Amino acid sequence: MKNSSSTKGLVVPEARKIAFVSPRYSPGGTVGGAETLLRSLAEYAAANGWEVDFLTTCAEDHFSWENAREPGVERSGELTIHYFPVNEDRDIGVFRQIQESISNEGVFFDEDEELWMRNNVNSSKLNDYLECEGASYDRLVMGPYLFGLIFYASLICPEKTLLVPCLHDEPFAYLQIMRRMFEAVGGFMFNSEPEAQLARSIFDIEEKSQSVVGMGLDSFNADPGAFASRHGIDVPYVMYAGRREAMKGTPLLCDYMNVFRQRTGRDVKLVFTGKGVIDAPSELEPHIIDVGFVNEKEKREAMAGATAFIHPSVNESFGIVLMESWLVRTPALVHANSAVLRWQCEQSNAGLWFRTYPEFEEELLLLLDNRRVSETLGAAGREYVQTRYSMESVGARLLSALDGESQ
Repeated sequence: MKNSSSTKGLVVPEARKIAFVSPRYSPGGTVGGAETLLRSLAEYAAANGWEVDFLTTCAEDHFSWENAREPGVERSGELTIHYFPVNEDRDIGVFRQIQESISNEGVFFDEDEELWMRNNVNSSKLNDYLECEGASYDRLVMGPYLFGLIFYASLICPEKTLLVPCLHDEPFAYLQIMRRMFEAVGGFMFNSEPEAQLARSIFDIEEKSQSVVGMGLDSFNADPGAFASRHGIDVPYVMYAGRREAMKGTPLLCDYMNVFRQRTGRDVKLVFTGKGVIDAPSELEPHIIDVGFVNEKEKREAMAGATAFIHPSVNESFGIVLMESWLVRTPALVHANSAVLRWQCEQSNAGLWFRTYPEFEEELLLLLDNRRVSETLGAAGREYVQTRYSMESVGARLLSALDGESQ
C-alpha cells in the first residue's frame, strides 16, 4: 500500500484500520448474497494486513429481523465482530405500507421516504458506536444500500465511507433520500460494470472514487452424480439456489417449468435450495425437489449435476450462485431483463438469456439435447470465474479501492 492516496471525493492517509458495516453476519450459517460479499471482502482485507472490525446486528432472520443473539464483541478468524441490537420500536405496518407504495410506484412524498427509512431495519446502538469511534477508522465500507442501518451509518463519516450498494434498477434506487446517501459518501465499490453504469445514470457521482471489485471465489470441484444418486433422481433436473420470492423471479420459474413439462412432454425436475415458500402450480409440485438449506458440499454437487442453473431474478448486482455454478461447469439460463446477469453471460460465453417463455423453452431444449453446447458453455464459465473472480484478482482490486484508486 502507498504512504498516502488522494482522489476526488476521498482524501485520506494510508489506511490501516477499517470497519465493515452490514445488516447481518454469520460465522457458520447462511445469510444474503450482499452480506456474504461484505464478509468475504472483510476477510481478505484482514488477511492482507488490515485491522478489520465488522459491525453488524444481532438479527439472523431477514424476514423478522428479531434480535436472535446477545450484543457484544467476539473474534471470528481474523475479524473482530461487533453485534448491536436492531431497534425494536419500528412501526412495521407503516414501513410496509410505504414500501408497497414505493414498489408499485404509487403516490408518496419526501416525508414518506424519511418515515420509511426511520422504520426500516436500524440500530441506534451501532450508530452511537460510529459517532464515538468512527474517527479511529481509516475506511468505512458498508452495504447494501436499501437498509436504514446503512443509510444512517453512511452519513456519520461520509468522507471516509465506501459504499458497496448492490444497486438494482428498481423504484427504491430513484428515491430522493437515496440521492442524499449516494452523493454524500466518499466512494463506491461496485460488483459489476452494469451496476456502476446504473449508479452513474441516476446519481451525480462522477467525481467520486469508483471501483468495480466483485467477490473472489476459490475454485472447487464437485461430483456431478452425487446429488441425483443421494435423492433418487433418475431424470434430468435444473436448479435454483437462494431466496424463493417474487423479487427473485421464482414464481415465474415455476410457471415456465410447468408449461415446459406440459408442452414438451419432457420429464425434467426442478431442484430448489434455500429458504422461503415456493409459489408453484399444483401440477408442478410433485416434480419439485426442495432440499432447503444445505451445506456447501451438497449445494455444489446439486449444481454440478444440473442441466442448467436457472437464475430468473432481474434484481442482481453480481450473482454469487451463478459464479458457483460456473465453477462446476454448469451452464446458466438467466432473465434477459437482468442487466448484470445478462452481462455476466455475455462476458463469459457461459450462459443464455430469455425474455419470454418461447425463448426459455428453446434454450432449455438446446441444453438438454446438445451435450457439446452444454459442455462448451460450462467450460467457458469455469475459466471466466477463475480468471476474473479469483481471490487474487478481486483482492488486488479491493486493495486498490481501499487505497482510494478508482478503477
